[in-house]
Amino acid sequence: MGMMTVQTYLYLDGIPADAPGRVDQPSFSFDPQGIWRFSFDDGWYAVEAAALELHRMFARVIFKGLPYNELLASTPAFIATLGHNSEAAGAKSDLEDLLGLADRIPELHRFLYLYDCQRLVSAIQECTKEIIQIQGEFYRTLNLESFFHPPMKHEDGTRYSTSPVVTKLFAFLSFLFIRMHSLLDYTVKVALEAEKLPTNFNNYPKMSSLNAQYGDRKRLGLNKESGTLFEDCEFLVTVETLRNHIIHNGLLDDMPKGYEEIKDGVATEKYLLMPDITDGRFDRCRNRNLFYGREDKLNLRLPFLVTEFLGKQEATLRLISEDLRHRHGL
Repeated sequence: MGMMTVQTYLYLDGIPADAPGRVDQPSFSFDPQGIWRFSFDDGWYAVEAAALELHRMFARVIFKGLPYNELLASTPAFIATLGHNSEAAGAKSDLEDLLGLADRIPELHRFLYLYDCQRLVSAIQECTKEIIQIQGEFYRTLNLESFFHPPMKHEDGTRYSTSPVVTKLFAFLSFLFIRMHSLLDYTVKVALEAEKLPTNFNNYPKMSSLNAQYGDRKRLGLNKESGTLFEDCEFLVTVETLRNHIIHNGLLDDMPKGYEEIKDGVATEKYLLMPDITDGRFDRCRNRNLFYGREDKLNLRLPFLVTEFLGKQEATLRLISEDLRHRHGL
């Protein structure tokens, strides 16, 4: 018989356990699919369900009044992937040649445009998976990797480390906030296409959202809708603030550090600090905007930030689907 693998539980304070002994505290456990899953509902499955519904709704609207399933059966499969996916090995010239066959492939332009819209929805699904995966890797690293190498007994008290492991933790955080903002951009693109669907498919339509970004949400009829990614709220301002700072201005700490509370030579807590933020923006004085007076331990809040974001993501996708349904009388 093979050895039984002991499940490890990752806790937000960076101290793992072999059993979920702290019943009242959220944790991560390893899913056989290869991902660390949060003990609370993080909203990922709900986003997936909402995205699948939006895939179907785009097809229903774009092919309204047409026998979609019959047409699909006679349409070459590579139309969905050419120019979008590495499984289609074709070049730009192949798509140009394909467009010359529009009179031989029924509703070719509709199918091309549908797959363009569905690619945007798929990007939301894939980006959401990245966020969930990297969040799990953040907590795996926080819990299971030593801040200091080689591991050794330290004096009691608070100590900080700068090390490759700490660098990795901050890289994970940067990726998470950047990808959250990517989802803001992608969702605006999807909503713009849904609101401005073409009616003439005599030619291959150009997408309305090609250069759209999150700031273009003001062009949406759904802009400012409560509970969505388009509402005006402190939470989304914070996501923008973090992403813009990381992209344009630098790190979340001038010298990224991981902190440990040591008792009897053993770490009893690990944490990373978030700069002080008020109304979604960094507290600023003259040229300085990274203050840590509140000792905000980001690792204790991160899963709830992700969960709140994904809740708004799901609500937004469902609202786009419902708006499509209403606009087109389905």
